[in-house]
Amino acid sequence: MATAADYGHNSWELSIQVDQREGDEGMKFKLRVKGDLHIGGLMLKLVEKIKAPQDWSDHAIWWEKKSCWLLKTHWTLDKYGVQADADLRYTPQHKPLCIQLPNMKTVRLPVSFSCVVFKAVAEICKALNIRRSEELSLLKPPDDPKKKKKKDKGTESAFDDILNMDMAGGIYCFVFQSLRLCILTETLLCRWLDSSRSLMEQGIQENDRLLLRFKYHSFFDLNPKYDAVRITQLYEQARWAILLEEIDCTEEEMLMFASLQYHICKLTLSTEPLTNSNEPDIDEVEAALSNLEFTLEGRNPDKILEDITDIPKLEDTLKLFRPKRLTLKPYKEYWFVFRDTTISYYKNKESANKEPIEQLHLRGCEVIPDVNVTEKKFGLKLLLPAADGMNEVYIRYDNETQYAKWKAACILASKGKTMAYSSYRTEVKNIQSFLQMKSLAPPPECRVLRFSPICKELTTRILEALHNISQLSLMEAKMRFIQAWQSLPEFGIKYYIVRFRGSKKDELLGISYNKLIRIDMSTGLPVTTWRFSNMKQWNVNWEIKQVTIDFDQSVSIAFSCQSCDCKVVHEYIGGYIFLSTRSKDQNETLREELFHKLTGGQD
Repeated sequence: MATAADYGHNSWELSIQVDQREGDEGMKFKLRVKGDLHIGGLMLKLVEKIKAPQDWSDHAIWWEKKSCWLLKTHWTLDKYGVQADADLRYTPQHKPLCIQLPNMKTVRLPVSFSCVVFKAVAEICKALNIRRSEELSLLKPPDDPKKKKKKDKGTESAFDDILNMDMAGGIYCFVFQSLRLCILTETLLCRWLDSSRSLMEQGIQENDRLLLRFKYHSFFDLNPKYDAVRITQLYEQARWAILLEEIDCTEEEMLMFASLQYHICKLTLSTEPLTNSNEPDIDEVEAALSNLEFTLEGRNPDKILEDITDIPKLEDTLKLFRPKRLTLKPYKEYWFVFRDTTISYYKNKESANKEPIEQLHLRGCEVIPDVNVTEKKFGLKLLLPAADGMNEVYIRYDNETQYAKWKAACILASKGKTMAYSSYRTEVKNIQSFLQMKSLAPPPECRVLRFSPICKELTTRILEALHNISQLSLMEAKMRFIQAWQSLPEFGIKYYIVRFRGSKKDELLGISYNKLIRIDMSTGLPVTTWRFSNMKQWNVNWEIKQVTIDFDQSVSIAFSCQSCDCKVVHEYIGGYIFLSTRSKDQNETLREELFHKLTGGQD
């Protein structure tokens, strides 16, 4: 029993809920305390009363009513303002969080709910092997009433992939695994978490779902050697920004993105990388002489080429068409023979021992697919070098296997190589895999964005554009996509509705990585642009929620935010200023203190 001494003049009973490991039932205790008891002593007293053999080092005290952590263990209860009516929780600081990555996949990671979001994101990025964590942040997903009703049925159902891309329906066709599309547009800008506050302080609970995205569009020191994961996730975010039309593109730009995306998907789904891109450029004659030299010396090397007299050939009945002016002649059937780097065609198989009707020399030609898997159309357009430019020849094949063999041979021949190269079989396999990928039938829940349906002309132009990037490796293609995204006029601009000082109407403020743009809402045209390099200082009047910025030449602007809290705009501006201070030193530590100094709020 408690003695009279325990009930001192300044003592009271304090209720503390103890959260244990995930899945274990919590416990509630009451402790007799005084106001001069420091937080560290309170935790020690609590653990002694629990008497459970458990590691409590990750636990800390959370004050639900005040929505704050009591992390300063040397502070007393009086200093924190804790009184008898305070219900405290002794809970783990690290809790599982479901994080959706830019590629729409969700991972479940233990994350610190007590440190500020800026530091929590750094921990997440370290676990995912993503450098430059300061470019990313966490975003709340849009509200979904249906999800709220199903939340108690289990967490796994909430973590399905939102959507997958389906190549069969075209570049802009998507399969909806659920009937809901989470569109991350500029209307969600106010869903960014405050980087200077913890997850718990912003209402985030254990097993909640958050989106990890690149918040600041200033991608520093992208290096394929160190940044494979970072580049892939950045590409995915860029891809969705293009597909969901978060940024305007011309038709030509869209075709460029489509061809790059198609090429990337092909390389990603292929079991083996394209051999063309990393194949050594070895002259066939030199290779044959080298083989001969090794043979004469009695060695048995791995042959780069087969015997020069045993180069494979292809023979088939195919259809040919040569477009000419003022003529609409259809495809005509011939007997084709592909030997070395030349295609010869004859009237029929019996006349193959005579002079051919024509020989097509493929060295230096362009090989362009003319394919529609749905309609069972398999063809190639060959652009053959000629004195007056390029001559067009169309060849039609009967099936996928025939097309794959002949196309692989044409690709090698265009580079002066024959089917004797070991890469020929790999190339055939890659083409067949690509055709199988295109032949996958889309499920019934399918929508097409932007181009619906994709016309034959557009498909042809995309496939023609593919020819220009076919030599790019997977990482090179992703980098090219990111660079093309960065070159768009509206890249990285975030828009907010504001009201400038002295104005009676709302306007748009665009924030980019290097400038601010004042935009007339009625016309959508920029009125004034201010560059960060000319900025002298900025501050926020937290009482009236107004941001004031001073530039060179005594230029000063002030505005209040209408579409979000001014803290959001303040953090964007300060964040970009912070990013501009980085260097390429690989050992550079993350200067968290400087970030909070530039982006922190009124606290």
